[in-house]
Amino acid sequence: MNTTVMLLALGVGLGIFVAFLGFARNAANSASTADIVAQRLQVYGGEKPLTMDEIELQRPFSERALRPMIERLGALLSRSTPEVARKNLQNQLDLAGRPGNLTPEDFGAVRIVAAAVMAAIGLLVGLLLGSPVYTVVALAVGALVGFFLPSLWLKQKVDARRKDIQKGLPNAMDLLVIAVDAGLGFDAALARVVDKQKGALSDEFAKVLREISLGRPRLEAMDEMGRSSGVEDLHNFIQAIIQSEQFGTGIGKILRIQADEMRRKRRQRAQELGAQATLKMMLPMVGCIFPTLWIVLLGPAALILLAPR
Repeated sequence: MNTTVMLLALGVGLGIFVAFLGFARNAANSASTADIVAQRLQVYGGEKPLTMDEIELQRPFSERALRPMIERLGALLSRSTPEVARKNLQNQLDLAGRPGNLTPEDFGAVRIVAAAVMAAIGLLVGLLLGSPVYTVVALAVGALVGFFLPSLWLKQKVDARRKDIQKGLPNAMDLLVIAVDAGLGFDAALARVVDKQKGALSDEFAKVLREISLGRPRLEAMDEMGRSSGVEDLHNFIQAIIQSEQFGTGIGKILRIQADEMRRKRRQRAQELGAQATLKMMLPMVGCIFPTLWIVLLGPAALILLAPR
């Protein structure tokens, strides 16, 4: 009896062991099958997880090499830069729309690098000319050009952004009037302008909306936008909005008055540019057209006078 029970227990234990062994093999086979399928998918176009080195290599060369070098050089220059000059440069970068997300320190480093590159080019030109005087002059001129060229580029960015804001302001005013007349609040009307109109003015409005959503008072955010934009018409519009909020005047009426004023100023600017066209045409006429007319009209007479008698 005991022997029979022991044999039965041994058989049951062996069966359980065989069953668990089979389950383990099936699980291993399924895992290996999943691995094989994943490998085949990677071979036939599946995305392979990228390593940190591969992710770093996918970035542009300017972000991987030039940007860190400029940031380190800017950190060294920031110690010797006066605070007033830094604030003025920050204001200029803000007016230009923060091109390349440059900080004042980064811009100073860009000027140093540009001066070094242009100085090297000037040195090469001087060596090719083969004169020590030309080499020194080309080196100095190249360094000066490289140092002041980024400032000229930044000024051009500021002027272009101001013109973009000035150009888009009348259309933005019309959109604001339509949105407010349709029943939207002023913040919602600004959001509609941001959605419908693209450009520097929409970027400024979007910045104001982000600051308002973060808890900054609306009048304060708008006042800073008007002062920092550098556009007189936008600043006057913001001041009119602030006064209407302070005195309780209807926003719709103020917007219609400002929209009419913007359209009138745009018409006046177009007329002024049209009046200046005649003056701007004088130089090409005097330099290009008149000499040709003189040659055609006086050429035969000059040939007759110069002919041998």
